[in-house]
Amino acid sequence: MEERIVARESGLPFRALPAAAIRGRGPAQMAQSLVTLLRGVVAAMKLLERERPAAILGTGGYVCVPLFIAARLRRIPTMIYLPDVVPGLAVRLLSRIASMTAVNVSDSLSHLGLHADRRRAIVTGYPVRVELFTTDRATARTSFGIAADQLVLLVYGGSRGARSVNRAIAALLPTLLPLCTIIHVCGREGDEVWLEEAAARLDPALRSRYLLFPYLESGGAQSMVAALTAADVAVCRSGASTLAELPAAGLPAVLVPYPYVHQDENADYLAQRGAALKVADHAMLGDGDPADGPLARAVRQLLVDGGMRKQMALRSRELARPDAAQALAAALVNLAQRSSA
Repeated sequence: MEERIVARESGLPFRALPAAAIRGRGPAQMAQSLVTLLRGVVAAMKLLERERPAAILGTGGYVCVPLFIAARLRRIPTMIYLPDVVPGLAVRLLSRIASMTAVNVSDSLSHLGLHADRRRAIVTGYPVRVELFTTDRATARTSFGIAADQLVLLVYGGSRGARSVNRAIAALLPTLLPLCTIIHVCGREGDEVWLEEAAARLDPALRSRYLLFPYLESGGAQSMVAALTAADVAVCRSGASTLAELPAAGLPAVLVPYPYVHQDENADYLAQRGAALKVADHAMLGDGDPADGPLARAVRQLLVDGGMRKQMALRSRELARPDAAQALAAALVNLAQRSSA
């Protein structure tokens, strides 16, 4: 996936390295993963010899491990970047061998044991597209054919979607569509088919308010940036990007953390600062009528209460870091210059 994104978004070269996860594996799989990791270190050593980088930026995950080990052996300075509030095992390890650790939010420093060591840690924010700060709301709404006075709910779950969220929204279409237009980015895992079937059973007037997309490409008039700008409220997971994209758009949200990774802490970061509401994945529809469940209540509250929505938008926007990309780049350049001095 990364190779396709790099080719589509830039002219940068792409080089893949062998890597494998170790945590949560049985003995046989762990042994195989260690062999793959060793192969990755050898391949990374050859890559570093050929490219001779002045510094390296890693964005976490086990894919960075062989490269950072090789860089340490070759005395090349490294910076690991943590976009989430809570680090995974790989980032915890890499932050110990990296020359510098950059984090999205200051709350992460205590999780890494770096809150008192500002020589090895920096808070940069999370880089997002500058268009999130500059896109005109009226233009964004026009691109989707949405009237200026219509409330808009944006539902999304990443490029692969979020099936439990998609199913919950399908159940709530008759409840929510009388209140708003829904832009639903459902992912590329095939959910579009049965969501279309659910929408087809609606009254035609409500069906016209349901705008369904498997994915929104960047660069077009109907893009994810346009959807975020056009929306009044969002329902989404709480991956690392939401910590930056929602504040950049000043968008109030109902967050449904994916339950098997550290998304709860990301959701709590925004919820505790008055920028979002949080609903557990397993509790979205409740035990009775879905229209009275936690997700429907939270979304309805934000759609109906304009004052609450406005206040939440202001608090969200206060968390935005328009300079995040520049701060991260400057820190990396500074690291490279220090190593060559």
